[in-house]
Amino acid sequence: MRPGADRIDWVTSSYLADHFGVTLPVVCAPMAGVAGGRLAAAVSEAGGLGMIGVGYTASPEWITEQLAIAAEPGGPVGVGFILWVLETNPGWLDTALETGCGVVSLGFGDPEPWVSRVHDGGSLAAVQVGTRVEARRAAAAGADILVARGSEGGGHGRSEVATLPLLQDVLAAHDLPVLAAGGIATAAGLAAVLAAGAAGGWVGTPFAACAESDNAPAIKQAIIGAGSDATVYTRAFDIAQGHSWPAEYGGRALANSFTETWAEREPELRQAVSASDKIRQDMLRARQEADLSLAPVYAGEAAGLVGSERTAGEVLAELAGFRALLREAADRHA
Repeated sequence: MRPGADRIDWVTSSYLADHFGVTLPVVCAPMAGVAGGRLAAAVSEAGGLGMIGVGYTASPEWITEQLAIAAEPGGPVGVGFILWVLETNPGWLDTALETGCGVVSLGFGDPEPWVSRVHDGGSLAAVQVGTRVEARRAAAAGADILVARGSEGGGHGRSEVATLPLLQDVLAAHDLPVLAAGGIATAAGLAAVLAAGAAGGWVGTPFAACAESDNAPAIKQAIIGAGSDATVYTRAFDIAQGHSWPAEYGGRALANSFTETWAEREPELRQAVSASDKIRQDMLRARQEADLSLAPVYAGEAAGLVGSERTAGEVLAELAGFRALLREAADRHA
């Protein structure tokens, strides 16, 4: 046996492997509007855990259709919900559970009323957390998995704590399996969080730019061309569109002309939206037409590590290099 090799045997028998049969400790973040059945199927077929993101305008029929697409390769699949949206559409969860999914992701609200329903439906509950307090609340609610999402992650979440400090904090306080989210785009990033004790990586931005995502081609190319310093954390896009996100959850997206004007002027933007419907209509048009000067392109700081459009399988093949990196580290420090 190579020096230090015994120290990394756990990677072949991780929580994700034991419960979902995956061959790689990678979960595709359930990005609403991006992670549909096609992306989930591709991720699961390549050895990870595919997830479907349910956004604001879903329907039971859409959820059933996307789960059927995701299930075609026969791999594991999960569904992610925005809790404050689910509160007014509780039947969506019932549809997902009845159709069949191994794990349900819950985020952006109080998970306590929902975890038992997930368990009753035969699935595991993964709860996204961004602070120690949120982690404590999720554990008390009966979560099976905690997703420690740091401030560098793309899309919606908190901005208080970066991924690595948050991961260490959550791991020290709880015995639950913890997935690390935010800033993971390469084998090195995955190796880092696994070495720290994470059960896997919760990966978004690389999959948002891959061939099977539901993003428009222009959005994929914008992510590929962005640098690690090209994002901004703001609530401006949600204010402009009239979305009722709780105040503690902004979104990280690529900076553009709209954020240059409004990212630091959210109270003024709120007043402008209240006075006229023009900003909301312009934003809706921009999203439909992929006008990237106005429309949000949700991506994390790891966008600077995404250099080309790849398939989901190619993304996972690159991430699989974490094993060699952990072995090399173990050898160096044995």
